[in-house]
Amino acid sequence: MNQTLAVWLLIALALVSANLPFLTERVFAVLPWKQAGQAAVKPFWLRLVEVLVFYLVVGALGFAFESTLGNRFAQTWEFYAITLSLFLVLAYPGFVYRYLFKRHPRLRSQ
Repeated sequence: MNQTLAVWLLIALALVSANLPFLTERVFAVLPWKQAGQAAVKPFWLRLVEVLVFYLVVGALGFAFESTLGNRFAQTWEFYAITLSLFLVLAYPGFVYRYLFKRHPRLRSQ
């Protein structure tokens, strides 16, 4: 795998995994979310935890790509602050879809 392919694959994976918690009601897109006697709607804190876990998974994959393609560089806290901010920006479309779009009342009941 060359460097260009690895970078684009990592960006695409980050985009998909950042939006996944907001697009599905399953925990980590695998496990069903069940509450006793309530509708199966994940709370916001669980979606936020999922976004953080996906950030760690994508970051680990990025470090694996980097070490496979050459030398791995040491990073400081600034790197992690910037990449977390970028990951949250990538998650914004899913957040808007889940919480900010006004849905037509007739379509909500279906």
